[in-house]
Amino acid sequence: MPPPRAHSFANVLGCPYVEGALGGGAGWLIFKTGRSEMGVHPTHGVYDGKTYESPRHHLISLMCDDISHTIAELKGRGAEFRGEVQDRGYGLVVMMAVPGADDIMLYQPKHPLA
Repeated sequence: MPPPRAHSFANVLGCPYVEGALGGGAGWLIFKTGRSEMGVHPTHGVYDGKTYESPRHHLISLMCDDISHTIAELKGRGAEFRGEVQDRGYGLVVMMAVPGADDIMLYQPKHPLA
């Protein structure tokens, strides 16, 4: 059975889920997330005449239509956020704490959607 905080996280997200015991381990929550997109970001290149390098990485992001409304709704369910909403050009962004794991980015995109 998942630790109580895992169930709390499931309640905060409000997404349907099942509890799995993959590989003999208990406590896995498997969420149905609906439609999604995957952004593939380059690790090096030139932009506006400047060369950039970035290590390979991945980041789980949840998109929303109205970030202020979504933050208020999630806080009402017990979510914790790190810092204030920032405009990153591609969207309005804030990081949401995930118990026992890395943060998840919540953002309201400004870019075209797939």
